[in-house]
Amino acid sequence: MKIRPAVHADVLALERLIARSAHQLSFGDYTPEQVEAALGDAFGVDSQLIDDGTYFVVEQDGAPVACGGWSLRKTLFGADGRPDREPERLDPATEAAKIRAFFVDPDHARQGIGRLLLEHCENEALRAGFTRTELMSTLPGLRLYSRFGYVGEERVDYPLQGGLTIEFVPMTKTLV
Repeated sequence: MKIRPAVHADVLALERLIARSAHQLSFGDYTPEQVEAALGDAFGVDSQLIDDGTYFVVEQDGAPVACGGWSLRKTLFGADGRPDREPERLDPATEAAKIRAFFVDPDHARQGIGRLLLEHCENEALRAGFTRTELMSTLPGLRLYSRFGYVGEERVDYPLQGGLTIEFVPMTKTLV
């Protein structure tokens, strides 16, 4: 496995990976209609992370098998299509870095790739001066994040197109 920074040329492949991951790994947590409505808004690539060099691709034999990142911006979650983005930079002394947009190819799920990527992002955030992280977990993501020290809060409903909603769980972790 190789972790490398994502580049804009990766976006189409990552969007396909994200859709495949969301559709297959969310089964039982979300309906197909919720997943489809979430793609491109709540689920997807945030090109600001690519520009910042904080979004990563995990490759195996040259093919992307996972993606995810961390952010030094205020936006907590969502893709480029999300309307309420907050691109302002965070203050590492007082604010938490954001863990963002983790997706694993279903054929590579539960093989430690999510853990590898999460540890990489947390270490990068630490190097940038952050001592805390926060994220907006999907229901399938709860299993990963809880296992590695993230503490969840109440579930929140996020509005989607077509009058649908999707549940997420805000989570936090102290890194040091």
